Amino acid sequence: MPEGPQRPRRGASTIEEVARAAGVSRQTVSNALNAPQRVRPETLDRVTAAIRELGYQPDQSARSLRSGARRTLGYLAPVDDPLDPNPLMAGFLEALVDAAGAEGQRVLLFRPAPPAGDPAAAIDELVAARQVDGLVLADVLAEDARIAHVARLGVPFVSFGRTGPGQPQHWVDIANDAATAAVVRHLAELGHRRIGYLGTAEDLPWMAARRAGFLAEARRLGLSAVALPEPGTAGAAAAGPGGSGPAVTAVRALLRGPERPTAFAAGSDLLALDVYEAVRAEGLVVGPGGVAVTGFHDTPLCRHLHPALTSVRLPLRAIAAALVDRLLGQVRDGAVPAAGAELATELVVRGSSGWPLPGRQSADDGGAAADGQAAADGPTAAGR
Repeated sequence: MPEGPQRPRRGASTIEEVARAAGVSRQTVSNALNAPQRVRPETLDRVTAAIRELGYQPDQSARSLRSGARRTLGYLAPVDDPLDPNPLMAGFLEALVDAAGAEGQRVLLFRPAPPAGDPAAAIDELVAARQVDGLVLADVLAEDARIAHVARLGVPFVSFGRTGPGQPQHWVDIANDAATAAVVRHLAELGHRRIGYLGTAEDLPWMAARRAGFLAEARRLGLSAVALPEPGTAGAAAAGPGGSGPAVTAVRALLRGPERPTAFAAGSDLLALDVYEAVRAEGLVVGPGGVAVTGFHDTPLCRHLHPALTSVRLPLRAIAAALVDRLLGQVRDGAVPAAGAELATELVVRGSSGWPLPGRQSADDGGAAADGQAAADGPTAAGR
């Protein structure tokens, strides 16, 4: 019995066969794969249907050899505890993978090999193997050795976090000081005149900026403010969150004082948990009728606390998109950023900051209601 026409074996078709099936040129198929924005929607639909029907698999290795591009971006993953992961960086990685994928790029995670854990060696190995087109760095510190190293290598790179003076300004970041200043204004509008801040004892640039923004805005508004850890008590907020450690002890001591704060801002959502614990350990309540509390990062736990936590939201998708755009600008066109990019944050108001104190109305005369913008709309170019 004669057999009917057979469908091409999946994975065995060529780009020429796809072109014939779709009734287009070979170049049009190439454009559909590599630059779909150049192809008319109806043509793109035909090419996509032909690719699906024929089971065509583009030869990525051959394409990379011709173009010299790996279509892969390397992300030097910060060291973390898998049993206690950083919730912010998990969200950032999700956003980064999506932003890269939208540009036809993959993200390759790598980390220094233990026990030495030398980032420079890990970067050298990846670059020597020609596995990536550029690098994404995060958790950038002052005078970060990784920045100096990749700059010497001449490798395209971007960083989530500001680089220092004299270093390439390839960074994308938020205005940490403006974000905490917005928190202070929110608390002042609710009638709070004595406010506290809980940060970390670590000398991290972003935490230093949050503390500075908090204190500067409190001074400008004439508020009584204290920031923990205080000078000379470096360990005050080193432990935690979530335990009766130095952070909780320091906040409790402040709450017992004659001029106890009626509101606390925390440098992260996890530190806000320490404030919650300290407030309740002193027989007080968080939120309406008690001590107002705010956090920073707007991680998912904010919505599950009681009361839900007011927090500063980072535009993680916008940050990731800006990083990928700046990196691919270097890879494709040699476009080196002349200055960093600073993006706005958003203050998400929830029950933990309560409603206006007696005799005081909020700015919108409606208590702690809708989300508010903490800084200028959209990204703006900025230096360090």
